[in-house]
Amino acid sequence: MSNNMIPMDDSDRLIDEVARAVATHIPLRIRGGNTKAFLGRQTPVEAVELDVRSHSGIVQYEPTELVMTARAGTPVAELTSALDAAEQMLPCEPPEFDGKATLGGAVAAGLSGPRRPWAGSVRDFVLGVRLITGEAKHLRFGGEVMKNVAGYDMSRLAAGSFGSLGVITEVSMKVLPKPRARRSVVLEIDAAEAMTELSAWRRGALPVTGACYADGRLHVRFEGGEGSVASALDRIGGEELDMEFWTRLREHKLSFFRDPRPLWRLSLPYAAPLMSLPGDVLLDWGGAQRWLKSEAASTDIRAIARVAGGHATRFSPLAESDQDHAESPFAPLSAPLARLHRELKFRLDPHGIFNPGRLYAEI
Repeated sequence: MSNNMIPMDDSDRLIDEVARAVATHIPLRIRGGNTKAFLGRQTPVEAVELDVRSHSGIVQYEPTELVMTARAGTPVAELTSALDAAEQMLPCEPPEFDGKATLGGAVAAGLSGPRRPWAGSVRDFVLGVRLITGEAKHLRFGGEVMKNVAGYDMSRLAAGSFGSLGVITEVSMKVLPKPRARRSVVLEIDAAEAMTELSAWRRGALPVTGACYADGRLHVRFEGGEGSVASALDRIGGEELDMEFWTRLREHKLSFFRDPRPLWRLSLPYAAPLMSLPGDVLLDWGGAQRWLKSEAASTDIRAIARVAGGHATRFSPLAESDQDHAESPFAPLSAPLARLHRELKFRLDPHGIFNPGRLYAEI
């Protein structure tokens, strides 16, 4: 199916396919651009693919309201293009993955780019969603303001759910004006000094919106008013850096990501100190997100992250032969959280048809 489709409302077909899955008890494997199929466990082989790309197009966008509503199959790149024309942006910088990533997939995966610690996550900018439930009902949750519906804030629950709670059909996102000034520099300092400097800049309220330590150098992005950006550059110096660096980082196209070893993502508190990791490391989000290329055992990597107050996620796909018995690529849940996840899944997807096992085997 082509990614360059005529925008259309294809929700009737999606509802019919969900209703058929409920009636036949055959699970669905929900997909958009399929750009994040590597992340998570595989759904059962008997699952039927539900492709949402035909349900696409911008439904409403009024730049003065700072809200964009679009159907789930709309490519993120298409949204970015429309926002560029109005000098606006999605502050959470979801990856576009060669223009194939869709809005529904971006929300379902919840992946945010380099600006996330300073602007917020995908979840923070979702104002409302339309969702096909496990009873094949097409419901709207939220709107242009955050609010709860029937005890659940589905706008937030949908983000990062990997399609396990329902089929996202439409999303309303908060957008923001682009900053007036944008500059990037690179500094030749060691990792420890980089972490110290970043802490000082945070206390000094410098307009940092990207901080990545890679290849022995600290890459920093400043965004804001002309005066504040110029003042920051005067303070820290450094060599001019092409802004394209941040796109390559967001899209996992830096040389670091081409290493064939398994890729892990460690999500840690901002104040977590540098630590010895069993492999090569790239620090993003000012150190709060640490990418690791390593052949080490998952138990060892998860233990290191846990001791530092965070968690680890495997971003490389498991071999097909390992899928049935392997643990989830996501961090294991405590017993109380696992029970809550199961109860929520049953409440919203009582027949267990939406991406079963994608997050965890029992969900």
